[in-house]
This record gives sequence, structure tokens and C-alpha cells, in this order.
Amino acid sequence: MTVEAPNDTRTRILRAALDLFAEHGYQRTSLRQIAERLRLTKAAILYHFPAKEHLLAALVEPLVADFEALLDAAEAGPAERARWTVLEGWVDIILGHRRPLGMLFHDIALVGRNDTYHRLVQIAMRANDLIAGPDAGRRERVRAVQAVAACSDPVVFFTDIPVEVLRADMLDGVGRLLGDVPPGGAGTPPRRRPGRPRTLSHEQVENARQMYATGTHSADDIAAVLGVSRATVYRHLGLSET
Repeated sequence: MTVEAPNDTRTRILRAALDLFAEHGYQRTSLRQIAERLRLTKAAILYHFPAKEHLLAALVEPLVADFEALLDAAEAGPAERARWTVLEGWVDIILGHRRPLGMLFHDIALVGRNDTYHRLVQIAMRANDLIAGPDAGRRERVRAVQAVAACSDPVVFFTDIPVEVLRADMLDGVGRLLGDVPPGGAGTPPRRRPGRPRTLSHEQVENARQMYATGTHSADDIAAVLGVSRATVYRHLGLSET
């Protein structure tokens, strides 16, 4: 089996396409612009991708494949755990593909009714069924669709929020929507407990400052997300507990 080098022509084309889609949007980016960016001919682009929508499908493929693997695992696992396997996994996959998803969010529908489109439809249907649960009624199925949106859309609209903070907020929101919590508390912010860290890394301090600056997170909220005491948060942010 031949393994392609990370800088082969096809990979370079995809990288350039993603950058240009980010700069100009999918609709306003031409194959000729992609070719010029790479100092290739348009024919060289067409050799690898016969149409621009094939570029979009290739950029979406890693996301689609991860979703399919997640749903396979959820269906093979314990039925009582399936809902939260999907919800937590969905959030992690979306966050893992944060950059390309944000750029392509409004363009995925342009993939057209090809194989990728049908796979996306099947992914949505399987996810909705697993989240709604067996013998679900209309209301449960509606909530399942809403839950998927709650595990997806914030990633696109809140690009400035740190990953760990956004993950906690998204799972908290979907739990409130469904009136449910993960079995064993999985996916919830870590609780204060003996032996918790007394110091924060530089990155955690920056995240804490961002959360505090938004005005939407109290010191207790920040402490829960980062798994430290409130006193630790106050100390690192230079705040007074009185």
C-alpha cells in the first residue's frame, strides 16, 4: 500500500483551496485562483478534482468519516449510553474540525446530491434516532434534532471562545434542553475535589481571563470548568474574594 507524502499535489491543492475559501468564500473562489496560488495550471487542478464541488467534498470527508465512526461505536455500545456517546462525540468532532467547518459551514449544502450528500443525510438520521432513543414520540424526536444543532452551531458562531470552555457550555446547554445528564457525569465540568491543582498553566490563566471578561462566567463557573478551587481562580486573576 502506497502512503502519499503530506505535501503531494492533491494535499497542496486542498490546503490552498481551504485558505482561499476562507479569504473569499467558496462561491467567489475559482479553480484558476487556486491554480495561480500554487503556480499550477488549471488542468493540473482538474486532473485531481474534476469540478470545484469535488474539492468541497474532499475537505468535508474527514468530518464525515469521523461522524460515521462515532455512530458505529454508539450503535455497538450499551443502549443506555448511546445518547451521550453521540452527543459528547459529536461536540468533540465538531471542535476538532473547527477551522474547516467554520469556513465551509454555509457551503456544505453545495456538495450536491452525490455520495457525500447522502452520507450526511444518513448521519443526521442515525444521530437523531440514537439521541431520541427507542420508541421516541414526536417531542423527543424534535428535541433530538435541536440537540444536534446545539452540539454544532456554537462552534461556528463563537470562534473566539477557548475549546474547553465552549465544550463545557455546549454540553451543559444540550443537557438542559434534554433534561438529562451523561451517565456517571461524563462530559460535565470537573467538580471541585480534594487534591485539585492549586496553580494554573499560562493557557488556563488566559482562558480564565477570557471567560471572566465576557461577564457570562462567575468565578465558580470558571473554577468548575478548569477543575480548580475558586481561591485559585481569584489568586490568578488578581481578584478579591470579599
